[in-house]
Amino acid sequence: MFGITPLGWVHTLGSLPAIPLAIYMFARYGRIVPRSVPGIGYLVAMVIGSVTAFLVARVPVSYVIGGLTLLLVLAGYGVHRLRRLGRAGVYLETILLSLSAFLLMVPTITETLTRVPDGHPLATGPGSPILLGAQGTLLVILIAGLTAQIMHLRRQGASKTVAA
Repeated sequence: MFGITPLGWVHTLGSLPAIPLAIYMFARYGRIVPRSVPGIGYLVAMVIGSVTAFLVARVPVSYVIGGLTLLLVLAGYGVHRLRRLGRAGVYLETILLSLSAFLLMVPTITETLTRVPDGHPLATGPGSPILLGAQGTLLVILIAGLTAQIMHLRRQGASKTVAA
């Protein structure tokens, strides 16, 4: 179905939970919160998806996206250990993990639009207008989302300073 191999299904189904978990955390907390139950689920799904991407990749850019996503996730989950960053660590963590969610969605949208419906996909190739529009929309969402997250973190920091 959809021209996906058994290993491709492992990749797809292993990484799929990251999408609703990210949406849930963005809606609930305004960002991906690594030290939470959904945050741990997001980490596991993202590692599965990133690592298996190397096994199912068909185009060279897939290796870059998989490697960069894995790097962003691991850095985002590890940045809190760098205590000397102070409050900047929360900003860096938020940016890194939001970028990881963006890199999850780019191939997800691309693969979905170039495979569905089965036999007659909505997008015929990488230059398809619907695909380029969807990827452009993701970029706008990333920019707007990061801006909103940073503004929210700044307000939180200002309110903590006022309360102290």
